[in-house]
Amino acid sequence: MSFFIEDHPGIFFIMTIVLGGGAAFLAGRSLASGWKPLWLLFLYMIPFTAGMRFLHFALFNVTLTSLHYFLTDGLIFVLFALLGYRLMRVNQMTRQYPWLYEKSGPLAWKQK
Repeated sequence: MSFFIEDHPGIFFIMTIVLGGGAAFLAGRSLASGWKPLWLLFLYMIPFTAGMRFLHFALFNVTLTSLHYFLTDGLIFVLFALLGYRLMRVNQMTRQYPWLYEKSGPLAWKQK
C-alpha cells in the first residue's frame, strides 16, 4: 500500500503541518501568555516532536528513529511555536502597556 510510506505528502501535511503545527502554535501562545522565557519553547518542543514522531510511527507504520524526519518535524514545530509566541507577545505588550508601545506589524511593536 503506497499510502503508508514515510514521505507521503498527505501524511506530512495532515500530521506535521495541520495537527502538529497547530498544537505547537498553541503551545507557543501558552508560553507567551504565562510570560515564560523564549528558551523554554525550544526545550518543550523536543518531547513534543518525539510524541508526534511516535504518532507517525503508531498510525502509519513509518520509521520511529529517523533522525532526518525528527529534525525536520522539530524545525517545523519550532517555527509554528515561535509564530504563536511572537503573536501573543506583541498582543501582550501593546495591550498591557498601551502608553509605551504600539503595534508596528503583526510580529513587532515599537515605542510611542
